[in-house]
This record gives sequence, C-alpha cells and structure tokens, in this order.
Amino acid sequence: MTTFKEIRGTAIQSVSSDPTNPEEGQIWYNNTIGVLKGYKSIGGAFASGGNLNTSRATTGGGGTTNAGLAVGGGGNGSTSTEEYDGSAWTSGGALSLKRVNVGTAGSQTANLAYGGNPDGTPTNATEEYDGTSWTNGGNMSNSKRNRTGGIGTQTAGLAVGGSPDTTATEEYDGSSWTSGGALGTAQYAGAGVGIQTAGLVMGGSSPPTYITSKKYDGTSWTTGNNLNLTSATNAGAGTQTAALALGTGPSSNAVESYDGSTFTTLPATMTQSRGSFAAGFQGTTASTFAAGGNIPTGTTAATEEWTDPSFAVQKITTS
Repeated sequence: MTTFKEIRGTAIQSVSSDPTNPEEGQIWYNNTIGVLKGYKSIGGAFASGGNLNTSRATTGGGGTTNAGLAVGGGGNGSTSTEEYDGSAWTSGGALSLKRVNVGTAGSQTANLAYGGNPDGTPTNATEEYDGTSWTNGGNMSNSKRNRTGGIGTQTAGLAVGGSPDTTATEEYDGSSWTSGGALGTAQYAGAGVGIQTAGLVMGGSSPPTYITSKKYDGTSWTTGNNLNLTSATNAGAGTQTAALALGTGPSSNAVESYDGSTFTTLPATMTQSRGSFAAGFQGTTASTFAAGGNIPTGTTAATEEWTDPSFAVQKITTS
C-alpha cells in the first residue's frame, strides 16, 4: 500500500527552536513563536555606490569593491585614474599617456594598463601602477591594439584579442610581453576574468557573434558554452569556474552567472543600463562593482556594487 509519506513526503517538523544548520529547502514550524519558516537562497543584487568624479565611458577597471580602480576613458582619452574605497572615488596618479578603450589587469595597488586608441591612434604602450603613480612597462608586440580583454595580474597578465580584429594573445611577466596561444576566432571588447593560466573571456567578437566564451589554460584556448544574451561591451568578474558577465543583452543591464560550464541569466539586473564601463574583476564575484559607462542618455558617473547570493532563514506566509 502506498503511504502518505511516499505520496506527500515527510511531514514538516514542529520544533521549539530553529535548526542550527538547516539545509537548502528545509521547512519547519517553530512552535515557540508560532511561525512557519524555511531556509532559502536570497538572490544576488546590485546596490548604489559612490559616483565617479568624472562621468565617462570606455574606461579600464580593476581591483575589488573596497579597493577599486577606474583608468582612462572618455572621448579621445584621459590620463585620469580614480580609486574606490567602497564608498567614494578619489583621484589617483595620472597616466603618462591618455587612454581610451584601454586594457587593464590587476588590483588597485598593482595594476597594468595597456593598449587603447588615444586621439584615434592605437598604441601598444604599457604602464604599471603601484597605488600611487604609473611607470612605463614593456610594449606589446602588436602596435595596433585597443578594446582588448584583460585578464590576470600586473606580473602575470593577458591581453586577449582586440581591435582591429585579431586572434592574438600576449602574456605579461611584469616586464615584457610574449606571444601566447591564439584565439580560434578574432575577438574584441570581450570581458576577461581569471588568471593567466586559467582565464576566461566572455562575449565580444566580430559582429554578430557576441555570445561566445573561451577558456585559456596558459597555453591554448578552447571554446566554451555561449552566453544567453549578446554581449559586446560588457565587463566581468570572478574566475574561470565562477564568473559574472555584467551588462549583457540589448538593454545592457542584464547579469549572467557562469559555473565553469553553463551561463545562467540572473533575475537581478543592474539598476542602470550601461556599456563600456569599468568593473572590479580582481578576485571573486562577491567583490565586484560597475562604474561609469555609456547609457542611453550619454555617459554616467554612477557606481553599483554587487552582493553575491546567500542563504537565510525566512518566515513563510500565505499572503
């Protein structure tokens, strides 16, 4: 005979206090206070942060929410560097060369800026930031390089693809660039995350293929699964196996998560549609931000900070 347990499952427990270590989806009745409760996931979300001092787009980024960086950008390029402490942006050391569509990698106190097309002329020049000032580094081999995906750190960085369309990958060792494995297809304006030996680039390619992803193992690239939405001028955060693609889709406010295999469109979106913006991609998805960028009415100085999904005990009601 089929039992009630087999048909409907185990009855909800009545307990005098909430469980110490509940499992996802667990439901119980706290008879001490007369409340039905459950343990569920609270989705990730963006919250407003401090504005950049200068509204601009086509800006490089780096660091984390509490130690972020916005580099160059705007019009024909800028030497501006701004530093973020999780609350407000302040001016940092100026670049020696105006930069727009610049590639960046690393943290607030050890960043790398390379390429770009200041005043419409592509450059292969590299600069290194120590948290106070920029100094010249080794030049990239490719002299015409902008809108390049940035991955890694100041002493172990990657420059991926770029415009004019190229399949080139270059690796930086803290002083000079050397050729790495070539992309299977030319790609520019992709969002790069991860490290030099385990990198990921999301979106960004020759139109209309703005949905591709590719993984790097330190030697060669392999093609991964596609994003769900087109993404040409987005940004990213995280690692090769746990990433966020920010600003995907035609509206440029959608967010997709990546688990190393599959992209999932999240219910949370940025509060403002934007493209070509700075993001904090050093570290985990939990410590990223989106700052500046192009919006439908021009450019913005607004910053948004991301909080990863978490689990919490919540009251269950029928209304």
